[in-house]
Amino acid sequence: MIDAEGNLLGILTKQEAMDKAKEAELDLVEIAPNADPPVAKIIDFKKLRYEEGKKDTAGKRGGGGDLKELWLSPRIADHDLEIRLRRTEEFLKEGHKVKLSVKFKGREMAHPEFGQALLQKALAHFGDRIEEEREPKFEGRKLSVIITKSKGVKNAEDENKQVNSETPETNQQG
Repeated sequence: MIDAEGNLLGILTKQEAMDKAKEAELDLVEIAPNADPPVAKIIDFKKLRYEEGKKDTAGKRGGGGDLKELWLSPRIADHDLEIRLRRTEEFLKEGHKVKLSVKFKGREMAHPEFGQALLQKALAHFGDRIEEEREPKFEGRKLSVIITKSKGVKNAEDENKQVNSETPETNQQG
């Protein structure tokens, strides 16, 4: 038996436990019914349900932002591609997975090699800073690849910050 403050009260009978809960004007909640002896806690049941519901909704919200998708065209201009790749880098820095999709329209499906070349160009832009979670594959009229931030390689920005923070004092003139 555990009281509202989390203190262990010891082993009590069911009636004694219910009496203690009534004294505190709280509810008696069975926490571990399969334990020997079963564990019960004196707590406000409405508060417990509220907190559990809050955890569930937080879990649902956090799980939805895991994968970001960026659409490309097989005939995308170089500058537009650069902007998309910059946006991809931002998503990767935030810890998201990124799905790069090349959408084919009409007769563009006759030349899937343009989409393959575009994805290879994008992957070459990132080099060893990323890992392919899934190889490029067709999903209907879209050619997609999923990438994540590489775990083994440090970012160049992180290395620059380290170098800049370790300023040597050898440049003093005197």
